[in-house]
Amino acid sequence: MKKLFFLAALLSLGACNKEYQNPSTASQTQVVTSSDGLITLCNGLQYRYSAGGLLSVVYNATALGGLSTRELAILNVGNIEEYNVSLGGGSVNNSNGVVRNVWTQSQLVRANADLILANAGNAPDAGTRSGIVAYASIFRALALGTLAQFFEQAPLATGDNAAFVPRAQLLASAVTQLEAAATQLAATPVSADFTSKIVPGIDLSNTLQALIARYSLEAGNYDKAIRAAGQVDLTKKSVFNFDDNTRNPIFEVAFGNRNVFEPTDYSLGLTGTLAPNPADQRLPFLMRATPTATQNRGLAFYTANSAPIPVYLPGEMLLIRAEANARQNNLPFALLALNQVLTKTPAQDIYGLGAALPAYAGAVTQDAILLEILRNRTIELAFQGFRLSDSRRFGRPGAGATGAERNRNFYPYPRTERENNSSTPADPTN
Repeated sequence: MKKLFFLAALLSLGACNKEYQNPSTASQTQVVTSSDGLITLCNGLQYRYSAGGLLSVVYNATALGGLSTRELAILNVGNIEEYNVSLGGGSVNNSNGVVRNVWTQSQLVRANADLILANAGNAPDAGTRSGIVAYASIFRALALGTLAQFFEQAPLATGDNAAFVPRAQLLASAVTQLEAAATQLAATPVSADFTSKIVPGIDLSNTLQALIARYSLEAGNYDKAIRAAGQVDLTKKSVFNFDDNTRNPIFEVAFGNRNVFEPTDYSLGLTGTLAPNPADQRLPFLMRATPTATQNRGLAFYTANSAPIPVYLPGEMLLIRAEANARQNNLPFALLALNQVLTKTPAQDIYGLGAALPAYAGAVTQDAILLEILRNRTIELAFQGFRLSDSRRFGRPGAGATGAERNRNFYPYPRTERENNSSTPADPTN
């Protein structure tokens, strides 16, 4: 992982406007005309997305998704940017640092992934080219998917005053590129040269399908989501790896101390019909029930600087199949996938995350089953940034509504974008 530590500067080559460009970095012609240069840029995508502590997409997306939905609670109001996110509403303006970092870092990842994809043909070996395309497509999709989680619109292209497109178009573009990469990878497996030079951890073929499933579900393409989720091998891991130089950002910034935020409570801030079963064995995996005065309550995948973070979870794939079937009123198939999540024991999960609960015994109606699916998504996927977009998709009470479960629906566009891009639309009202 040390190789990632030195790659951040390479990632400023492209973005939505000139503000993101750094004249001191290597020129495009120096890095995109060879296989080694393209692989170096691929490794840099992972650094930009998952490492860098407070700057990383992983940290800021987790903070936005969790603090806006009571999943996470502020420990020190002196962390003003995170504190304002926890307040929501007008307290989150277009100068907020958490919002800015999600936007800027995601756009940098997207722009550099586009640069790699546009020049992948410069890799002469077909297997190396296949790996480069798959890797860049994965991070492009993660960047676009993150933007779609938190913003109503975003640019898809790099350039002066780049046009904004609706979030549905961001998701569609991500899926289209993932599908093209999956086809290329299936036809031409990656070369040993690519494998030896790329940072290890990400399972390309399974991750491509997992992200197709994730973003197809969010876009409402349920048949595609079911097919892709069913192609993911749930016995294989795909992770972002870390070490003491390139650190797990959630542990480094938050869960490794008591200064920023932690899980709201042992119920994940869930109440009423969404409250977890106290016997759910996922809870002690995710949190300490009785932390000491110096311990953060949070655990999950954020227990050390070197703790790997999954790109997706087996349970997410099962819950995608459950939700997509339920939304099409295919309730027996929805229950089959839901019960695999509910009854899975920690020993049966590759990460040790299992509920070990009885099978679903509630009403066999679409609404009741969807509610149970949402409950399980909030637990299975805790602290991964999904809770805000899930809350919207499931039609839960939004900002300003009685019993609101989120303090905003979408976030304002950062001032840095507005000042440099005349195409920036009006901010959402909440």
